[in-house]
Amino acid sequence: MITVVFYIFIFLSIYVQVFFLVTFLERREEIHRREGRVIPSRFPSITIAVPCWNEEQTLERTMCSLLKVDYPKDKLHIFLVDDGSTDSTLERMRTFEKYSNVKVFHKENGGKYTALNLALGYCQTEVFGCLDADSFAHPEALRRLVTYFDNPQVMAVAPSIIVDHPRNIFERCQKIEYEWAVYIKKMLGFLGGIHVAPGPLSLFRRQVFNVIGSYRPAHNTEDMEIAYRMQKHHLKIEQCNDAYVYTITPNSIKKLFKQRLRWIYGFLNNTMDYRRLLFKPQFGHFAIFTVPAGLISVSSVLYVFGRIIGNLIEWVGDKLNQISAVGWNLSLSFPHLDWFYFNTKSVLFLFLFLYGLIIVSILIGRYMTHGKFKFSPAIFYFIIIYSFLAPFWIVKAVWDTTRRKNPSWR
Repeated sequence: MITVVFYIFIFLSIYVQVFFLVTFLERREEIHRREGRVIPSRFPSITIAVPCWNEEQTLERTMCSLLKVDYPKDKLHIFLVDDGSTDSTLERMRTFEKYSNVKVFHKENGGKYTALNLALGYCQTEVFGCLDADSFAHPEALRRLVTYFDNPQVMAVAPSIIVDHPRNIFERCQKIEYEWAVYIKKMLGFLGGIHVAPGPLSLFRRQVFNVIGSYRPAHNTEDMEIAYRMQKHHLKIEQCNDAYVYTITPNSIKKLFKQRLRWIYGFLNNTMDYRRLLFKPQFGHFAIFTVPAGLISVSSVLYVFGRIIGNLIEWVGDKLNQISAVGWNLSLSFPHLDWFYFNTKSVLFLFLFLYGLIIVSILIGRYMTHGKFKFSPAIFYFIIIYSFLAPFWIVKAVWDTTRRKNPSWR
């Protein structure tokens, strides 16, 4: 029975990767990587909210990127919202009030979603968006994003997020992950199955919030919940693969762990909140494919991790029994690290095939980002490090979910 469960999980994991690859091959001619200046058919008026809490170190660069973005200044409005910062963030915000299209707001600390709702309340433009204060917009990002609004059915557009100047091995691994995500999210966009509209520069038609309401606490993942709610109301979300936003990522294991714990916890709990959508065809690939695929990934990691821990405990128990019976023997052998202790040659083949598909999808993501298939040793660092670390933040997220313990933002 255990072997059957394992093969089901490995089959489903391979199926997801093959499905994405087939989607890419079928729709690859629709993937544009536009170089140079893009001229949209029209320039809708846009409000960009920049919610800040203790962002004195990155705010200036974030604002400089927005002020330099290639978009008509009379059509672009920037709202800086200080969410009760305890450093000099508000003072730095005030220095940008000299620009006619910049407004500064201050409120008591209440969380990012409250800062966004404050900005939303003052928004009078056609389009509303957010830019996190640790992210920086490419000069052409807004122009490329708004081209998708030529289709009146498109209600929101998400950008491609790229790691800004990685400095250590953890940041380089995240760079690979984010470039992989460019490919994955574009495929989900083709399928109409996007489940998160990320904080760095996702744009929404203002009317979206008239239909579904404002931002919610959403287990500290408001950008995920808003996408779930849009899917519930059949509002179309697209992904613009060549609208780049550069972001600063965690530079240590501890910070990375806390961020991914929050993300997985948010995914699990938002999925529970919207569980009535699952497997219902009227909600499209979001309900039939995207969210179930995420749940399969979490379940597969938990299962394999549990099997490894179980076998390790069993081995330790056997060795302790031997020691108690015959005394300490330096010749006692260490456990044979067969592939997750499944004694079958096909397991090795299946895992190699799965990881081969993952490497191919990473290379496609790098092609979509850089314009060429760019191999890097960091791909292997990413696979090795994440294969070791990911089970721990997934297990912790599941454990926190059972205890209803919301992880901290920072």
